[in-house]
Amino acid sequence: MNNDIKSVAPLVGSALLPEPTLQRLPWYLAYVSQLKDLGVERVSSTQISRCLNVDSSQIAKDLSFLDIRGKTRIGYAVNELESILRDFLGFQKPHPAVVIGVGSLGGALIQDSGLGNYGLDIVAGFDSDEAKIGNRGRVPVYHIDRLDEISSSLGVEIAIITVPHEYAETVADASVAAGIKALWNFTPHRLRPRFGVVMQNTSIYSDLALMYNRLEQLRRSRP
Repeated sequence: MNNDIKSVAPLVGSALLPEPTLQRLPWYLAYVSQLKDLGVERVSSTQISRCLNVDSSQIAKDLSFLDIRGKTRIGYAVNELESILRDFLGFQKPHPAVVIGVGSLGGALIQDSGLGNYGLDIVAGFDSDEAKIGNRGRVPVYHIDRLDEISSSLGVEIAIITVPHEYAETVADASVAAGIKALWNFTPHRLRPRFGVVMQNTSIYSDLALMYNRLEQLRRSRP
């Protein structure tokens, strides 16, 4: 690695980063990864700004939180920037995860091998429906009663919750009791906070509502 970019150990920043900055970093990574695949060697914050519609000064500020700085009028070395971002975001390290609720969404996540490119290693699925117990490709599906046993043996860090909303809290409690420290909730129910547990509520339904609302406003604004 050359000295164009000054890097910082990933452990230094994630808890201290403003959340909006942390949410933008994967977009920067996706763009510079495309440039890397195209053989582009350098990129400026202005170029990133044009592509992602983020102010160039904001991009420079975001990267400075990671102690990443490009050279004046030269920019950032693409390969190095891509590597630092990927490492900082945790995408290079596998994070063992389980899917709880192997319905249409849970089953699709299990089959999505692309998640592995971002460090999410789905090692097992769980469900209460005996008809779903077995293998989904390379991923075994167990009865939910075995969550504690299997999660402990596989060193699971993350539980992805895709059960019907009325079971979300019960499943979250069971996951925490099994020693799992991060919950990624895809149900419409917003989970209550749990001490010492990282929680991410991802609402597809909220995004749909926002999109529908903006679409309706667009319709009404047309003559």
